[in-house]
Amino acid sequence: MTQLHDLKPSTGSKRSRKRVGRGISAGQGKTAGRGTKGAHARSGSGGQLYREGGNLPFIRRLPFKRGFTNLRKTVYVEVNVDDIDSRFAMGDQVSPETMAEAGFMKDAHEFPVVVLGRGEIAKKVTVQAHRFSKTARGKIEAAGGSIEVVAFPQDSSGKPIMRR
Repeated sequence: MTQLHDLKPSTGSKRSRKRVGRGISAGQGKTAGRGTKGAHARSGSGGQLYREGGNLPFIRRLPFKRGFTNLRKTVYVEVNVDDIDSRFAMGDQVSPETMAEAGFMKDAHEFPVVVLGRGEIAKKVTVQAHRFSKTARGKIEAAGGSIEVVAFPQDSSGKPIMRR
């Protein structure tokens, strides 16, 4: 049985590296396989990242990235007054939780809710949301309903804390 201290690589699987530039009798003397003159004959060649031998480098051929993406942007779930009118009954209490149950969003605590003013509302409902547009506020109150602004959890800078 073979012991750990007896293990060896297979014969011929390991070769010693070629020691170039060690005299003419060694077979790789003088220019050491680099040819005569030119960029690759010099030391330090091959280390210039993005160099393409006179071509415009790839990184410079790409168009510049325009603007930036704000990772701390507040993303709202948008709900319009005509959606509220079609899915809720007269006198209902409409909150982010009931909107989630009605299928407006997956989770009531994921993003803040903004109520926008598209369409008409004829039902008297109490709507709770994190933000209201002026037209939505006017249409809900004109229909006899009321609005309540609820707070969304915020960080120290006042930005809503959202799960992404």
